[in-house]
Amino acid sequence: MKKILLTAGFTLFAWGSTCLAQSTYFSDSKEWLRKAEACKPELSYQTISPVKVVRSVQDTKAFQGWRMEDAGQPDILFNEPFKKHPAITLDFGNHYTGYLTFSIKPSGLKAADAPVRLKFTFAEVPGELNTPLEPYKGGLARSWVQDEIVTVMSVPHEMTIPRRLAGRYLKIELLGISGSFDFVFDKLTFKTQTSVTNEAPALASTTDPLVRDIYKVGLNTLKECMQTVYEDGPKRDRRLWIGDLYLEALANAHTFKNHELTKHCLYLLAAFANDEGLLHATLLEKPQPHPQYGTHTLDYCLIYNVALLEYLKETGDRETANDLWPVVVRQIELALRQFSPEWIYDMDKKPQYWLVFDWKDGYDRQASMQGLTIFALQHSYELAKMLGKEKEAGEWPTIAGKMKKAARQHFYDKKRGVMVSGKDKQISYLSQVWMILSNTLDKKEGAKAMATVMSMPDACYPGCPYAYHYVIEALLQCGMPQEARKLITDYWGSMVKRGADTFWEVYDPNNDYLSPYGFFVINSYCHAWSCTPIYFINKYPEIFQK
Repeated sequence: MKKILLTAGFTLFAWGSTCLAQSTYFSDSKEWLRKAEACKPELSYQTISPVKVVRSVQDTKAFQGWRMEDAGQPDILFNEPFKKHPAITLDFGNHYTGYLTFSIKPSGLKAADAPVRLKFTFAEVPGELNTPLEPYKGGLARSWVQDEIVTVMSVPHEMTIPRRLAGRYLKIELLGISGSFDFVFDKLTFKTQTSVTNEAPALASTTDPLVRDIYKVGLNTLKECMQTVYEDGPKRDRRLWIGDLYLEALANAHTFKNHELTKHCLYLLAAFANDEGLLHATLLEKPQPHPQYGTHTLDYCLIYNVALLEYLKETGDRETANDLWPVVVRQIELALRQFSPEWIYDMDKKPQYWLVFDWKDGYDRQASMQGLTIFALQHSYELAKMLGKEKEAGEWPTIAGKMKKAARQHFYDKKRGVMVSGKDKQISYLSQVWMILSNTLDKKEGAKAMATVMSMPDACYPGCPYAYHYVIEALLQCGMPQEARKLITDYWGSMVKRGADTFWEVYDPNNDYLSPYGFFVINSYCHAWSCTPIYFINKYPEIFQK
């Protein structure tokens, strides 16, 4: 790799025919990228065919008002002229990620005297195929919708759609053809891909059937998102996010055990920190790995530290943990700049970083960020002790203690036994959760806080599975295992009962059409951060497998 330019705090290195921008803050970033490439996983492939033809049926009781019913065998695609079925929907039987290949040939003796134009629409859930797209009103690019128009200039013809697709259902529509010509499909297959090669552990025979179903759907969700990085969603956004990395790595460690993928992602993220050493929240692989520049989420930066700790615990790989230790130190240093002299997280202090935690309108994140920073300090210090680097992290326990004391003074409503957040003293699930996970609230206080907030109809409840993961963690930590089990079977079980093959990016049982992007069709219905029931089910078999 040859250095070619230094500009604006970044060194550009030639890599094949493209350039990669690496931060100059960490002197080892070039070596980290080399190590990331060395452990990039191989993909495994499988060729599958559609299992049946289906038709869409409006049903007010179904998720988003639509369900599929059987409408025949896929043989009609290959044996009957397509004009007889100018629109047909195929069901592959499960959610898959990969590439569609098809071929068509004349039906009869007449040759094509005009191009054949077809529209292919891939979908994860029925609602995607049955909701008008125009005028498009989503907050993300219209191009994420998986509809492709193909013009075949001569028949017979075979082609693979260049775009990687993800979903269960495929709708094929005839848009244009000569009046005197017809055709049949000669071939239609889907080449699936994932980096998963190992089998996940089987559940105990005593496991409840609903828990088994949740486990199956969770495994499929993780498998689909484990590509050459831990993708957040194989349909959209198809990139590596730190928050998804952490939860996917936890789930993977208790199922497929592909630790090289975790290592690959940790090195990639570190190699592309910005010129201050702050991690970008997300990274894309094509045309070569690069961050989504300027996208920084401070809660994710701190979660990276915890992900590295968990990786070390699972693998014993001290070389990787030692390599990336400077990244851990720098995330703590940068996070501490956001605190007031009284050790309270300042939401108005510049620079203002985006905070994730949840897709939820109106949720105040101040108390959660206070708790998460304490949580990250504690886990980062645990990592320091495992690596013999206590001296480099000597002040962290003291700072965490000061933050806890400040949190109890500033956020704790002793009368009601809950944490409040922000100027309006909002009561939310996640304010309690992060104060429990950081041990700011002890076990007894945490149990009271969770019981109180879960009984309050006006409390700010989570809006997505990412947030609910941490609710489950908090319930388990403060001695509420049955409540944790019930939440998994109620929340994720509800998705299963509503037809989920993979778990969804956002889900509110009270609102099928919830979307952070203003249009539910663009939601990801196979999303990495939603797979973690499989982590809990395997880690705590005494709770979830009996």
